[in-house]
Formats: sequence, structure tokens, C-alpha cells
Amino acid sequence: MNEFIDKQKLTECLKAVNLEYWLEDLSLLIDERLSEKKHGDFFKWQQIIRSLLIKDNTTDCQNLFMQLSPWRKGPFKVAGTYIDSEWRSDQKWARIEKTGIEFKEKNILDVGCGNGYFAFKMRDEGAKTVIGIEPMILYIMQFFAINIFKKDSHILILPVRLSELPFPVNQFDITFSMGVLYHQRSPIDHLCQLKKTLKPGGQLVLETLFLQGSSSFASTPEKRYAQMRNTWLIPSVSELKIWLIRSGFEKVKIIDKSVTTINEQRSTEWMTFNSLSDALNPADPDLTIEGWPAPRRILVTANAI
Repeated sequence: MNEFIDKQKLTECLKAVNLEYWLEDLSLLIDERLSEKKHGDFFKWQQIIRSLLIKDNTTDCQNLFMQLSPWRKGPFKVAGTYIDSEWRSDQKWARIEKTGIEFKEKNILDVGCGNGYFAFKMRDEGAKTVIGIEPMILYIMQFFAINIFKKDSHILILPVRLSELPFPVNQFDITFSMGVLYHQRSPIDHLCQLKKTLKPGGQLVLETLFLQGSSSFASTPEKRYAQMRNTWLIPSVSELKIWLIRSGFEKVKIIDKSVTTINEQRSTEWMTFNSLSDALNPADPDLTIEGWPAPRRILVTANAI
């Protein structure tokens, strides 16, 4: 088994969610993807994690954390280091708190979990087990780095996509999908798969881009949206509700609608590449540089039928 996810921890987390039958398939995927064969930088990241395991000098820790850049989600304050990530994910978490969700003793799936920022928040609120899935290996290595100091054995992050999970599942009390839907070529398929992860009556927490307008419609950028090449369908609010209902959800509630600002998403020393300000029209920040409406995000909850 892999040095970063040992078989005992994997077994315990899966057993907590009655998903022991995942063990064989996931063990193979973990060994395949958390390896030098999968990513050319894996050896470097591996050495950073090993160095963090033996460091008690906070200056050294900061330098090591910095070598795992870019940090998209955060911020984190750990081992004397403040990681000022691109996204102020604490602002998103404040919106999630508006849902009034009871996390205590719940088993949660976080789809596209990144480096586990929200998983740590859920555990702080008393979640029993959080399983995150994330295809980007760097973000998983960031989680391993943070968890050296958090030492939370009830969070498991796996290098897989939602479509790769051994279905059926139907075991999670809550499933999160934050900023994932508009990256899907088939958003209906994604929502149907999310529904299959939940127990009957289980709760979906979904955040996605939306377009203003009272009618039901969805639009696809010809090439890019806000410099993102992998943006497919952006729905209106009415259309999103229809998608959710057709995918097997009920009790759809709009929790929050907000404009994404350059205070919430921006370049920092921990993420030095282009960010939101570079994606907006300098003459009219209400538009993207491609001429689309600037990003607006909606947070909704719904229950699996």
C-alpha cells in the first residue's frame, strides 16, 4: 500500500461508511496515481512531505509549504506558517454556514475537495468521517502536508474522480460539490452520480456558476469563460432547479447568490499565476475578457429522493 495512505486507515474510513467493498479497487488506483509514474513532480513532492515529517523549525516549514505551490484553497495557519491561498475559502465557508446544516456525526463526501480545506472545517463541526475525492495530485499532497500537523485520521482524500467510484454507493449523509458542475461536459450525469452517493433523504450541497435571467436556459462558452478552458454549461437559476429535480432531488433551496470578487479570488505569493482580476474586462469589470457576464456563484441545497 502507498506510504501516504496506509491500508489500515483506508479500511477504517471505508468501514465507517459501510463501503468496505471499495477497498480492492481503490487500493489499485491509489498505488497507481500516487507514484512517480503518474506525475513528473511526484518525487519532489514526496521529498517535501518526508521533510515536513521531521521538521520542527517553522522557517523551514514555510519554505517547504511554499514548494507545494500553487495553493488554490485556504487560508491555512499551520506550523507557524500562514498560507494565503488564491481563494479566500473562509468566505465560502461563511456562506455554507447559512445552510444550517448539522454536521455532527455525519458521514460526508466532498467531490473535487482540493487540498481538504472544507473537510477540515466539517471535522471542526463534528463530522464523523469525511471522504474527499480529487484528481489533482498536487492538491492531495498539500492535504498530506497540512495533515502532518492537523493529525486528523477521520479525513481520507482519494486520487479519483466521481465517475470512477465503485457504484452504487447510497451511504453518505451529505455530499458536497463545490465549483465542479460547470467543468462537466454532462452536468446531468454529474448530478445523477451525486444523487447515487447519498442515502435516501441525504443532503446535497452544491455551488456553481450561474447566469442571471428569469427563464430556464444554459449557455456554453465557445472557447473560454473567464480564461477557463474547461467551462461547459452555465445555467440560469431556473434551469439549475430543473436539472436537480430531473436528477432525483427535491426540496431545492437557494442559500446564497453572490458575485465573485477580487477580494475572494486573487493572486498571492502562494499562487502567483493569473487570477480573477486578469479574467475581467479592464474597461468593464462586470464582464469577463471574453464578453461574458462576470462570475456569479449560487449555493443550493437539495435532498435525494
